[in-house]
Amino acid sequence: MLSFGCLCVLLGLGYWLRRRIVLLQKLYLPASVIAGLLGLLFFQILDVPAEVSKGWNLLPGQLINVVFACLFLGTALPPVSRVWKSSSRQLAYGQIVAWGQYAVGCFFVLLMLKPFFDLPDIFAGIMPVGFEGGHGTAGGMGPAFDELGFPEMKDYALAAATGGIMGAIIVGMGLVNWAVRKGYVERKVKPGVDIEDYSGLIPHEHRPAAGKISVSSDVIGSLSLHLVFVGAAILLGWLMKEGMIFATRGLPETGQDIFESFPLFPLCMLGGVVVQFLADRLDPHEHMDEGLMLRIQNCALDFLVVAAIATIRIDVVAQQWVPIVMLVLAGIGWNVLMLTVFARRAFNDAWFERGIAEMGQSMGVTATGLLLLRVVDPDYETEAAEAFAAKQLLHEPFMGGGLWTGAAIPLLALWGGWPIFGIAVGAIAIWTTVLFILNRRAV
Repeated sequence: MLSFGCLCVLLGLGYWLRRRIVLLQKLYLPASVIAGLLGLLFFQILDVPAEVSKGWNLLPGQLINVVFACLFLGTALPPVSRVWKSSSRQLAYGQIVAWGQYAVGCFFVLLMLKPFFDLPDIFAGIMPVGFEGGHGTAGGMGPAFDELGFPEMKDYALAAATGGIMGAIIVGMGLVNWAVRKGYVERKVKPGVDIEDYSGLIPHEHRPAAGKISVSSDVIGSLSLHLVFVGAAILLGWLMKEGMIFATRGLPETGQDIFESFPLFPLCMLGGVVVQFLADRLDPHEHMDEGLMLRIQNCALDFLVVAAIATIRIDVVAQQWVPIVMLVLAGIGWNVLMLTVFARRAFNDAWFERGIAEMGQSMGVTATGLLLLRVVDPDYETEAAEAFAAKQLLHEPFMGGGLWTGAAIPLLALWGGWPIFGIAVGAIAIWTTVLFILNRRAV
């Protein structure tokens, strides 16, 4: 309990610093990231007893399963056709950005970094995992990295995630001001951020409800019941993984290794889809509430991020800080190139608004993308917000912590970088063709 109490106090300090320090507000760093960095600093300069952080290194690998299990729980699953209709172009663009991060990572590592720094091919995956996946996915991939024999890659991926989210805000806000000066935005106003966005405190009159109680507490606590649904999704994910491992026992050793090292959390997401699918058809009383499910997900993610960042091994990161920085800069460059050059050709309406939202999400988290979008489209007058939100329903199951993220790391370790580079380039070509066809039909 000592370690849990200290973790809570650390998160509270992170929020307090976020409220007090203007620079942290303008960087729009989540309190969990600030708390993690604060914990990391404490562990480096103070002789902290091991009991204080006991078990913290195990939390990310467990809590990420909760985060992804909640992803589709609590809200009815919309028809794929309807989601595709409203987000197809945004989805195609987002897929090109995401696959490009793997292509850039493989290209830089194989041709530039590996010869000089003697890096393994799996190093090519740390930037995409950190950027598209964020701190949660980077920390949650720890067990997979351990299984593959590269435990240090978790620390590298978390460092890349930190560089990504800071780059998204700093570079993103610079691009917002550039676009306003050039007249590239739909709404011709000076960009600005609401005071609530800086402070994070919601005024009393605007505070939304956290969720709705669906059952009487005399029978079962509503939060407890929601955790039952989350646990069922995780159990289904675990059964899926065990089934995959059992089914591949007759395959060559490499095939078995891929499934044994495949992380659990993407399968927990699929388990959540199954639970929600069954609830849509078998639960007329609608026991699951979206608000409560979101609270569970956010809680798990906050503690995951604090524990993951605080337990980064600085001495390990310091050994390869130069290639990490180079790879992070390459990833930022790819996202800037996509926004400033490709987005204006990909969309015939609100190209900057659509592109800046994608840049924020692909380098940080979904909230980062929505923040940058709100700066240039505060009232969501363009279609960018709707398309971006709908696109996430089809994008997340594969990229940013989804199935491909879970498969790419084992494949990089077992196949090497060139096959993954080829797959990424092929995917970019396919989605570019899809985007071209969609734009032709829209004319």
